[in-house]
Amino acid sequence: MSFDGLFTRAITKELSEALRGGRINKIHQPFKNEIVLVIRAGGKNHKLLLSVHPSYARAQITTESYENPNEPPMFCMLLRKHLEGYILEDIHQVGLERMIVLDVKGRNELGDLSSKQLVIEIMGRHSNIILIDKTRNMILDSIKHVSYALNSHRAILPGQEYKLPPAQNKYNPLEATEEDVLKRVDFNAGKIDKQLVEQFAGLSPLLAREIVHEAGIANRNTLPKAFISRMEKIKTYQNEPSIMNAHGKEMFYLFPMTHTSSEVQSFSNISEMLDRFYFGKAQRDRVKQQGNDLERLINNERDKNKKKIDKLQKTLVDAQNAEEYQLFGELLTANLYAVEKGMTSVEVINYYDENAGMVTIPLDPQKSPSDNAQRYFTKYQKAKTARKIVQEQIEKANEEVLYFETLIQQMETASIKDIEEIRQELIEEGYIRDRQKNKSKKQVVAKPVLDQYVSSDGTDILVGKNNKQNDYLTNKVASRDDVWLHTKDIPGSHVVIRSKTPSDNTILEAANIASYFSKARSSSSVPVDFTQVRHVKKPNGAKPGFVIYDNQQTVYVTPDENLIIQLKK
Repeated sequence: MSFDGLFTRAITKELSEALRGGRINKIHQPFKNEIVLVIRAGGKNHKLLLSVHPSYARAQITTESYENPNEPPMFCMLLRKHLEGYILEDIHQVGLERMIVLDVKGRNELGDLSSKQLVIEIMGRHSNIILIDKTRNMILDSIKHVSYALNSHRAILPGQEYKLPPAQNKYNPLEATEEDVLKRVDFNAGKIDKQLVEQFAGLSPLLAREIVHEAGIANRNTLPKAFISRMEKIKTYQNEPSIMNAHGKEMFYLFPMTHTSSEVQSFSNISEMLDRFYFGKAQRDRVKQQGNDLERLINNERDKNKKKIDKLQKTLVDAQNAEEYQLFGELLTANLYAVEKGMTSVEVINYYDENAGMVTIPLDPQKSPSDNAQRYFTKYQKAKTARKIVQEQIEKANEEVLYFETLIQQMETASIKDIEEIRQELIEEGYIRDRQKNKSKKQVVAKPVLDQYVSSDGTDILVGKNNKQNDYLTNKVASRDDVWLHTKDIPGSHVVIRSKTPSDNTILEAANIASYFSKARSSSSVPVDFTQVRHVKKPNGAKPGFVIYDNQQTVYVTPDENLIIQLKK
């Protein structure tokens, strides 16, 4: 747990310095568990993200863009009614709890001064955002309702008095002395890090392990010094917000964690770090929930075609006997005088063999010699036809597998909007029944919205993240002289540089984007082809997003997520 009480203290100070005294101009609720307040402070607009996502709960200033629903949820409407136009007078933390309180003041519908509080409780799956009438300490509403049946201590419901969560009565580590640490730790009991978490407020297991690590051999002499030294830095906000990557697992905190033996990336402020850490994580979680049925369908269709190919391959092996059937038929015809009805086989000379070897031909004893020969000619024709048909079916099934593997890759990087476009594509291709088909009111199909990036030298780069976007980008938006990129023989996005003579560095950056939005995202030295759009063609009857191209050159890049974030427009 990185977002502990001491981390909450630090982000509260950062938010207070940036937002206090600002005016709440807009309020959005892009998703079920997230609120975005647009606050005008210090001469510019800031987006304050309040998330109570079960896994990604947090409060931060964000630069990320969120697409808002056409119809705002009821809680969002209520917040707009009570908070839009209000002044953010103060932001403070409740003790060292993971709770942040926004004190706001403004005039209500009657023109009277009104004071409200917006409380953000960051408590994992129990996280909540609660709007309170400060004068009466009464809950006006919350993003999640909690009855006494679920929580015997307090109910989070409109009209209820707001109560704080039960106090944990732990010692404040920022006020502790070395003697206080010694009093609260039993060195004979072991598990020193767990004891620190149990005794001191605001400490996460992650921070406790770091303090024990800094102490070296944790004893009565080293541990108190390490504890007080670390608390002094936290107390005076000597922060170095960092993301640690240890063996593929990411974590963050106010400073680098030396006990994790990890790669460290540091940031200038906490909000910037949180934007980077949560980049795509919450979105992928939402996409997984909303696109679960699509993901299952796509995987099933791919697996079904793979099984079909296996069966067809076996059929093809059987059909390879066509030449043998033809040979038997011709040799029997040439040797009818040597065959009699009732024979089960006959051995004849193979005239087509340079060495004139002998061949044994199985016979049906119930048929005449000429009927046996005709039987082999018939089998030859059937096998010959089957081989052609089966080969065509294998090619078609392989195309289906490639198509669905492309969709699987697109699902991994899709936004909620992208998911709906993929769903619409599957409806149009006949894989899903259109639920809107029988409704008289036709839906207006919006143009796909492309992801936009800007290279280091200011050149625009456009990206299609699904087949509809790829077709739209390559066939409608891009100019013939623009440069088009795609991972070589690997499912991925179409990428277009809006220039006919981009710099080498821009080509490498666009290639990095192409490799990042491909099946090879986690690979290194990924081959990316690039050519002018004029050399890219969509064959007649081809699947959505499928193209052929020539006159290409190839570069090799390793996907870099940090670069992708920097280039995002």
